[in-house]
Amino acid sequence: MALGWIVFLLLVSGSVALGNLHNYNVSQRCMRDINSFLWDLNQDEPKEYAVLMYDSFGKMGSSVKEGNVNQPGSVQQCRSAIGPSFSAQYCQVFLKQGTIQYFVGICVPDSCREVDVKQLVLCDRLQFNQKSLLSLLPRNLINQSSQEMIMTHCLVDTVAPDASDVACMCVCCVMLAIPLAATLFTALRRSEQSSTVSHTAESCHLNVYGTLKSNGSEINGRTLEENGRNNPAGQCISQSCLSSCLQAFSLQTTSKGVFSTPFSVQCENYTSLNGIRVLSLLWIICGHAAQFPVINNLDNYKTWRRAVESSPIYVFTISGPVFLAVDTFLLLGGLLSARSLLSSIDKAEDNLSLGLVANYLFKRIKRIQPLHLFTMCFTISLISLVQGGPYWFPFVETLIDCKAYWWANLLLISNLLPVHEICIPWTWYLSLDYQCYATTPLLVYIYRLKKSVFAVVVGGLLVITTVTSAAITACLHLPVFHPSTVTSDNYVLYYYVKPYTRYGPFLIGILTGIYLTTKKDQLLKEKWQPALGWFCCLSLMVLLIGLAYLLKETPAHPSVAHALYQGMHRLLWALTVSWIILACEEGFGGFIKTFLSFGFWVPLSNISFACYLIHPIFIILYNGLQETPMHYTDINFMYLFLGHLVLTLVFSSALTVLIEKPYLHLKHRSI
Repeated sequence: MALGWIVFLLLVSGSVALGNLHNYNVSQRCMRDINSFLWDLNQDEPKEYAVLMYDSFGKMGSSVKEGNVNQPGSVQQCRSAIGPSFSAQYCQVFLKQGTIQYFVGICVPDSCREVDVKQLVLCDRLQFNQKSLLSLLPRNLINQSSQEMIMTHCLVDTVAPDASDVACMCVCCVMLAIPLAATLFTALRRSEQSSTVSHTAESCHLNVYGTLKSNGSEINGRTLEENGRNNPAGQCISQSCLSSCLQAFSLQTTSKGVFSTPFSVQCENYTSLNGIRVLSLLWIICGHAAQFPVINNLDNYKTWRRAVESSPIYVFTISGPVFLAVDTFLLLGGLLSARSLLSSIDKAEDNLSLGLVANYLFKRIKRIQPLHLFTMCFTISLISLVQGGPYWFPFVETLIDCKAYWWANLLLISNLLPVHEICIPWTWYLSLDYQCYATTPLLVYIYRLKKSVFAVVVGGLLVITTVTSAAITACLHLPVFHPSTVTSDNYVLYYYVKPYTRYGPFLIGILTGIYLTTKKDQLLKEKWQPALGWFCCLSLMVLLIGLAYLLKETPAHPSVAHALYQGMHRLLWALTVSWIILACEEGFGGFIKTFLSFGFWVPLSNISFACYLIHPIFIILYNGLQETPMHYTDINFMYLFLGHLVLTLVFSSALTVLIEKPYLHLKHRSI
C-alpha cells in the first residue's frame, strides 16, 4: 500500500514537472526523456547510462583564479550513453557571471533541441539531489554571484554533407587527381620514348663522324642528351596541347624548381630575401600556434599573460608584435612586384602596354588562386566532416561564412567585408596583397613618366596611410595589437585588414624594388655609411618592439602615443627591413648576409606560400579536437609549435608541387 502511494506521488510530481516544463515550451518527448534520465539517476542503484550522462557533465576545477573557468565535461563519454528510448548528446551552455564568460558542458537526451536545452536551464530542471548540475563559479573567487545565460549549442553527430560540401570535396579531388594522372602519363611517355631511342640506337651503325642515321635524320650525342634530360619546365614532350599541359602538371616538372640545391642559387640576386621570408613565416606560425589556444583553450590564461608580459624572451613567439612579420611580407611583395614588372617592360622593348599590365595581373592570379581555392574547399570539407569537441564550435562559423561569402575570396576582396564574414579568416592577406599588387603598374607608369610627379604621389600616399591609421586608432580608442590582450572587434573591423592602413610597407617595397632594379651605382660608398645604417636599423627595430610592450593596454580615451605608434610603426619597420636588403645587396651585410643567404632557406622559401595557407588548419584542427583545456608551460607550447611546423612543412611540400606549381609552368614561371 505504501509503495502504491509512493508511485502515485511520483507520477503526480512527474506530471507537475511535465506541466512546468510545458509552460516553458519544452517539447513533450524531451520532457519525457529528461524525466526518465533524472528518475534513473536518483535511484539507489542508478542505471549505467544515467551515471555516464551525469559523469560527463562539466564540473568546476581548480585554478579558477588563473583562468580555468570553462567546464567542458566529457564529449565522448556523453555520446557513449544509451538510454531506454534515446541516445545522449553533448551540449554547451554559455554563461556570463559578472565580467567572466564561460561555458558548461551538459549531457541531455538527443530528443532535446537547443531551444529545449535553453528552457531546461532557465527553469533549473537539471538537478541531482536537489542541486543544480550547472554549478556557479564561487562568489569568493570572482566577486560576482549573478549569472546570465548567453546561448546554448549542441554538438550533433556527423551528418551527410550537403551539396556545397560535396562540391568542395569534388574540387579537391579533381585538383589532386590531375597532377597525379599527369605524372603517370609523363612517366609512361618518357618510358616509351626511352625504349624507342634505345631501339633506334641498337639498329643503326655509327658513321665516321660519330652520328646515328635514322630515317634520313641525324641523332647525335648532344641531341640524345637533350631529349633525355634537358627538357625545361613548361616545354612539351610532344607538340600537342594536351601533352604540354600534362607535362606542366606532372611531378617530374613541378618538383624540379621546389627543392633547389644551394649551388643553384649562388649567382642569383636578392638571395637574402629567402632567409627574410622564411624567418618571417616561422614568426607567424609560432605566434599563431600560441595565440589560437590562448583564445579559449587554456586553463591558466592569467599565468600565460603574466609570463609573456614580464620577459623579453617571448618577443619573437607569443608576446612580441608578430604582426610585424606580416608587414615584412608586404614589403617583399612590393619589392618583387616592382622587379617583375620592370623586367617585363624590358623584355617588351621598354613598352608598358595595357596587354602587358593585364598579363602581369593575370600571372599574380595564377600564382595565388589555385592553392587559395584548394585551401578554401579543403577547409570547408574538413569542418563539415570532422566531429569536433567542446572547443570546435567557433570554427564551425567559418563553414557558415564560407557558404555565404565564398565569392569574396574568389574576387580577392574578402578583407573589405566585416571580419566575422570572411571565409577562411587568415586569407584576408591574399586579398590585401593583390589589391596592393594591382597598384604597381600605375606607380611604375608615373615613375617612368616623370620622377617629380612620382615623388609627390608617393609622398602623398605615405601621408594618407599614416594619418588614416593614426586617426582611426585615436577615434576608436584602439589598442596596439598585443597577443596577451583581448583585441576589440573594431581593431580588425576598421584597422588591421584594410588596404588604407596597411599599404605603407608595400609602397616602401615598390620603392626599394625600383631602386635596386634601376640603380647604376653603389649607394653606400664610405665605411661610416653602412655602420650608421646598421646602428639606426637595429635600434629602430628594438624601439618598435619595445613600444609594443609599453602600449599594450587598450586606452580608455584617445591616446596620442597609441595613434602615433599605429600610424608610423609599419612604415618604420618596412624601412628597417629595406635597409637590411640594401646592405646585403651592396656588400655590407657581413655575417647577416651570409646567414640570410644560406641555401637551406631556398626550398623552405619555395613552399612558404603553401605553409602560410595550410598551417592554421592544423592548429585549428588540433585545438578543436581537444576535450579538455590545455595547460600553458613553455615546453608544452614549444612542442605544439614544432609539431605544427613539421606537419605544415610536409603537407606544404606536397601541395606546392601538386597544386601551386603546375599552373605556373603552363606558360612561364612567375615570381
